[in-house]
Amino acid sequence: QVQLVESGGGLVQTGGSLRLSCAASGGTFSSYNMGWFRQAPGKEREFVLAISRSSSNKYYADSVKGRFTISRDNAKNTVYLQMNSLKPEDTAVYYCAAANRLYATRSEGEYDYWGQGTQVTVSS
Repeated sequence: QVQLVESGGGLVQTGGSLRLSCAASGGTFSSYNMGWFRQAPGKEREFVLAISRSSSNKYYADSVKGRFTISRDNAKNTVYLQMNSLKPEDTAVYYCAAANRLYATRSEGEYDYWGQGTQVTVSS
């Protein structure tokens, strides 16, 4: 059983930056592909980014390309989401997730473990 704990959320102005962290415990972190998802009020949860176990492959949602980056440190059992040039439409609860799959995936249904989420609010 893998436990995931996100941190780093908060309130930021339009154009600002935040870095989210997701610390994993209870499993072999390096064996999991990791992803970030978000859910805005009144909307479905959506894919944001994913990273493979060795960081060799990364996938981005079109809405965040060029602004958000994903990285991981397997020695620290942590995955990061660097968010730059934030917009009000980025306001959401951000979740990290772990997938025990051969490849990184954008599909929410293929993730096995989820964090509790961290709120990101971008003011205009």
